[in-house]
Parts: sequence; C-alpha cells; structure tokens
Amino acid sequence: MIGTYVLFLSSEKNMDIDIGNLGRFHFPKGIYAYIGSAMGRAVSLENRIKRHQKLAKEKKGNKKWHIDYFTTSSGVEITGVVKIIGKNIECRVAELMKKSGGKLVAQGFGSSDCKCNTHFFSVTQEIADVFLRNLPDVF
Repeated sequence: MIGTYVLFLSSEKNMDIDIGNLGRFHFPKGIYAYIGSAMGRAVSLENRIKRHQKLAKEKKGNKKWHIDYFTTSSGVEITGVVKIIGKNIECRVAELMKKSGGKLVAQGFGSSDCKCNTHFFSVTQEIADVFLRNLPDVF
C-alpha cells in the first residue's frame, strides 16, 4: 500500500541537532509535524511508518532520511500518525500545514526531492486541529 503520511512528534526539551548534510538546527521544546510519503514498489506505507516508530522508540538505527536524525534524539516521541492511503500528495499536504500556521524550522528538511521549503513544521495543538479539519479538502 502506497501513500502519504503525517507524523506528529513532541520534544520535551530544546535541542540542537545535526540533520545530515543540511547542517545543525535548533529545535525548541514543543510539537512538530513531518510530512512524508511511501510511493515506491519496494516500500509500503505501513512499513515506512513502522520504521519511523522503531527509530523513535529505540533511539538508534540507520539514519536514512532527515526525520531519522530528529526521531533518534533523546526526548523526542511520535505522538500521532495520519495516513493518506493511495495518494501521492506530500507537497500539497505540506502546503496545507504551512497555510494552517505551521512554522518552518529547518529549510530543506524532508524536501530535498521537491521544490518545497520544508516538510517539517513547528506546530501548536491549535495549528494541528486546523490542519486536520482542512485535510480532506486536499484530496
């Protein structure tokens, strides 16, 4: 099964993290949202999400994507997952998060294969609620 997903994450402390080749970024304590996709023949949406959850829980593993550097950091946990099954709408979902009030934290985070500024946002509960209410309009 292919699709797009949103990970909601929380960080219990301020952190400075090296995000692969992007460089070092400051991540204040708070709530974050990451938009990703699993569109290849060799990967499933479920397996991609399980991989993120495993790295977040175990705090170790191969760091393949930008989000892996964040999820393996101490004090970070995945608090929610939204699955959009069968749709390749990662950039449209990221745009909706931005329009809902999500703030850019790290230029290029999760968006090295598209023209978006980011697929990783700092959010509040209110922003997440607005985003979730408007998500059906994207597809």
